[in-house]
Amino acid sequence: MDFAISDKMKTIISMMDEFVVNELYPLEKEFLHTTFKDMLPVLEEKRNMVRQMELWAPNHPQELGGMGLTMLEHALVSECLGKSPLGHYVFGCQAPDAGNIEILNLHGTPEQKERYLKPLVEGKIRSCFAMTEVDMPGSNPVMLESTAVKDGDDYVINGHKWYTTSADGAAFAIAMVITNPDEPPYFRASMIIVPTDTAGFNLVRNIPIMGHEGSDYASHGEILFESCRVPQENLLGGEGMGFVIGQERLGPGRIHHCMRWIGICNRAFDMMCRRANERVISPTGKTLASRQTVQNWVSEAAAEIQAARLMTLYAAWRIDTVGASEARNDVSMIKFVVANTMNRVVDRALQVHGGLGMTDDTVLAFFYRHERAARIYDGADEVHKLVMARRILESYQ
Repeated sequence: MDFAISDKMKTIISMMDEFVVNELYPLEKEFLHTTFKDMLPVLEEKRNMVRQMELWAPNHPQELGGMGLTMLEHALVSECLGKSPLGHYVFGCQAPDAGNIEILNLHGTPEQKERYLKPLVEGKIRSCFAMTEVDMPGSNPVMLESTAVKDGDDYVINGHKWYTTSADGAAFAIAMVITNPDEPPYFRASMIIVPTDTAGFNLVRNIPIMGHEGSDYASHGEILFESCRVPQENLLGGEGMGFVIGQERLGPGRIHHCMRWIGICNRAFDMMCRRANERVISPTGKTLASRQTVQNWVSEAAAEIQAARLMTLYAAWRIDTVGASEARNDVSMIKFVVANTMNRVVDRALQVHGGLGMTDDTVLAFFYRHERAARIYDGADEVHKLVMARRILESYQ
């Protein structure tokens, strides 16, 4: 792997980094204390600035209006944008829209692409992805209870989902539901596009996360499908192909997540070092930076971030060169390593900030409560370790 970054990417990252620091950091206090809907006018202004800079939708194909970056290039972009909770949204590459765009582009019909994909890439609408269920283990995507039964030219969907991120404000959902119950487990589910204004699509609530009820963009919705009727032409890909399509979506998505987490690590690390140097703790003028415990945290965090970053870039390079299937172990490895690295770095940064770190006067408390889930979603740490160990051990048989 060549670790050199091209001049083109250096320029792109420099422009993005300057934009994030100068245009988005100042908006974060408002983001933490108001609703996303109230912020939409100013965020749309920032999005228009990004479009004018030709930095819109970095990970999407050029023919769709994006920048057409490779997985490795987008990994570098995600690291930069991850430093602010607003970064990915303002640049048009936020989850879950990014993953929905990828599978619509690969598996959508011309009509689906015109109605859903085009406005989604342009940033005119938002979407959500309804897979995780209340009573089923989220780490096993073949275990689903929600069903879609054919009735005339329609599917009638019934089921109970939650952690449907950004359902509040989304124009449509991509729902993973059982359509072929008698088939083998990996071919029972399908993905179906469900406009959120369809009768029977019910947003029950935005789930409170550690005491905070996310709204709009930052929400995790609980969804109840009650005899929700959509035309069979809303099927995405072939019937029974939901699991296969889902795996295509999740592999690259984990690279996006992990590099976003590295961005969070970098932001928290910067804040920790600045706070350590500024916080006076004795009458003689000594600061937190003079304490060996803090010095150890700084050294350890620097090494851990570097290791996690290089592992993730290597996994992205592997996907670009040998494909997502061959890079499965690399992706599983970074999923649990980077998530835990981020949690440790944010925790140390919060500790160095003391009481200030517990407040929403900085972004650290948001990172702490919002990103603890990194060790659970997209496959819990323990599941990734288990399947990775099985593959490794099987190779020795």
